[in-house]
Amino acid sequence: MRQVRYLSPDGHPDVPRSGVVDGGTIRGGVAGGLPEPVPLDEARLLPPIATPPSVRDFMAFEQHVDGMGLLVGVDPTVPDVWYRQPLFYFSNPAGLLGPHDDVPVPPGCAVFDFELEVAAVIGPLPGRADLADLTLAEAAQAIAGYVLMNDWSARDLQAAEMTGPLGPCKGKDSAITLGPWLVSADELPGLAHGESGVKLSAAVNGEPFGQASLDSMAWTFAELAAYASRGTTLRPGDVLGSGTCGDGCLAERWGRQGRDAIAPLRPGDVVTLDGGVLGRTISRVVPGPPVRQPLAPRVAGQPARTGEARPGEARTGEVSTGRS
Repeated sequence: MRQVRYLSPDGHPDVPRSGVVDGGTIRGGVAGGLPEPVPLDEARLLPPIATPPSVRDFMAFEQHVDGMGLLVGVDPTVPDVWYRQPLFYFSNPAGLLGPHDDVPVPPGCAVFDFELEVAAVIGPLPGRADLADLTLAEAAQAIAGYVLMNDWSARDLQAAEMTGPLGPCKGKDSAITLGPWLVSADELPGLAHGESGVKLSAAVNGEPFGQASLDSMAWTFAELAAYASRGTTLRPGDVLGSGTCGDGCLAERWGRQGRDAIAPLRPGDVVTLDGGVLGRTISRVVPGPPVRQPLAPRVAGQPARTGEARPGEARTGEVSTGRS
């Protein structure tokens, strides 16, 4: 089953609806209590999950970790800890975009990138009141379905942030494309344990970029879900990203071939991701807003104070640009 959320051009164009894709038609959508089949190509598809309780993004593909290690010049390129446990960071549930939505460049970003991923979406687990400390078998049963994912990345912001002790911040905070649909777990029964046959590919401006097998994940979705639940509780709707597949982003290519191998994304570029049964996303990069008010660097040992300031006057602890 392929579940979608969408806006229909007829009837209630601003009311999100839910339905199931049947060939070229969305069925089961409800507006005013009446089912309304809608042609798939006439609907604006939304992220299949409205607002996830949380979004965790892992690093499950060894080739990608190795390529990023080459980019930043670390040795070993794959850290020992990656072989011992799944690694993830928390992303932004408010940053979800639909499969055909435009993607603004984040404020202050000059090196924009895409990431080809797949995510598992958590559902309820029959017989369990909560989803804490799951076994591998329970974790696999708790996966409701899978969705194609693009974790948009501001590489210059990310590079600066990663020199600090907390990992990615604004470099991974602006946008995540999900869609076009959520494929129910029963359509991919082996994927939770690493066997699906799904092939992933990306293209930039119509030119093929990279491709990979989803089955090359070194940590399975069952392992990711079980680890995510350790000592805490997962909730239905939680999103668990696989992390970028091998050769699934520009940055990995830069690590292997040099930074001149391919240019960062610019406004007007179109990124297409394809996951076979998982569908296809087509996203156009557009200009984003500038940084409205830059913050001044800190001075060691000096506490900061912020407060209201008159027009043209910097707040304490901030730099005046002389411009509004």
